[in-house]
Parts: sequence; C-alpha cells; structure tokens
Amino acid sequence: MRVAAALLLLLSLAGCASETAVTGAPVSATRSGAAPEPMAGRWQLGSPGASQCNITFGLYSGGSDGEGTLAPEGGCPGNFYTSRKWTFEGGALVIRDHNGQPLGQLAHAGPGRFDGKMQNGQPLTLNR
Repeated sequence: MRVAAALLLLLSLAGCASETAVTGAPVSATRSGAAPEPMAGRWQLGSPGASQCNITFGLYSGGSDGEGTLAPEGGCPGNFYTSRKWTFEGGALVIRDHNGQPLGQLAHAGPGRFDGKMQNGQPLTLNR
C-alpha cells in the first residue's frame, strides 16, 4: 500500500516538473483567470509624481481572455518600457517584462481603471 502511494506521489510530481520545464515558468505563473473587463486596446500607465505612457494590450491568438501581449510606448515609469506580457493571476493584473519577470501588480478599481504597485512598492495606475 505504501509503495503504491509513493509511486502515485512521484508520478504527480513528475507531471508538475514537466510542465515547469516546458514553459520555463513556475506552474502558478502559467495559470490565468478571466479579465474583469475587455483588455484589448490602448491604456495609459502612470505612477503619481513620475512618468506615464501609453501601452497597447493585445490578446494571444486562440488564448484565454485573461492573458496577452503588451506594446509599450516611450516614457513609461520604472522598467515598464520592457513590458511584453500581461496575465490575470489570483484576481490581479500582473504585467511582466520580456524575461517573464513581474514588473507590477494591479487590482480592478472600476470600469476602465486598475490601481496597484510596482515591484519596488511605488504606486501605479492604469486607465483607459
């Protein structure tokens, strides 16, 4: 009985490891939820007292409505000029750079608005 349980545990762990190896990202980072509103289109990203820029949100072809691509324009706060991907994880909008590292996390604050923070704790807003 213990051998069967141990074998089952090893097989389930092997499945997790193979998913991580294929995507290059932790399993939790690949799971996304649905966006609370349509994200495709042009948004303005800013940090109070700092710079702001426009970012175009796109959807992955055939993907879910909770993840997509980003095309930032010049003048973005912090390192957001390197942003390339967005996902909804645990109810929050996560913006990632070209290496898949998170740059900031924002919560839906009403139609056409998200509020949150950069990785360094600086406030961040996203508006239509």
